[in-house]
Amino acid sequence: MIYTNLNTPLGEVTALAEGDALTGLWFVGQKYYPSDKDKSTWSYDPNHPIFKKLDQWLEDYFAGKRNIALPNLEPKGTAFQKAVWAILLQIPYGRVTTYGEIAKKIAISKGLYSMSAQAVGGAVGHNPISILIPCHRVVGANGSLTGYAGGLEKKKALLHIEQA
Repeated sequence: MIYTNLNTPLGEVTALAEGDALTGLWFVGQKYYPSDKDKSTWSYDPNHPIFKKLDQWLEDYFAGKRNIALPNLEPKGTAFQKAVWAILLQIPYGRVTTYGEIAKKIAISKGLYSMSAQAVGGAVGHNPISILIPCHRVVGANGSLTGYAGGLEKKKALLHIEQA
């Protein structure tokens, strides 16, 4: 696994890749930021092609461009988390949804009557690829800005960029 650090208008991020796929992107110091123990097996390589694609994607995103092709993403998580993150990828630029709406979609896909919005919130909160897998587009049932591992100020800024 290889990593690099990149600067964004909202602060420094750490990116992690395995092969030709991005597996992590965290604001430095955010909640659930990888520990030093986790990072002890990583190799630093800022010139890896996936990081060049990521850097261009971030530059375009922060410039307000829409419909930017994502680099190859392979977040690590449980089947449930991956199902939630797949739904996050379907939230259109400039739009928001609620934890409850995601829970309904998961329930339908599993043939269940209901699903816990709190369980969905846990999966959203542990999204390992910030910004690209747009967990910032998820809000509380009343539209309130709740929870964001990178901090609510960053969530507000990302939604402002998208004019959501």
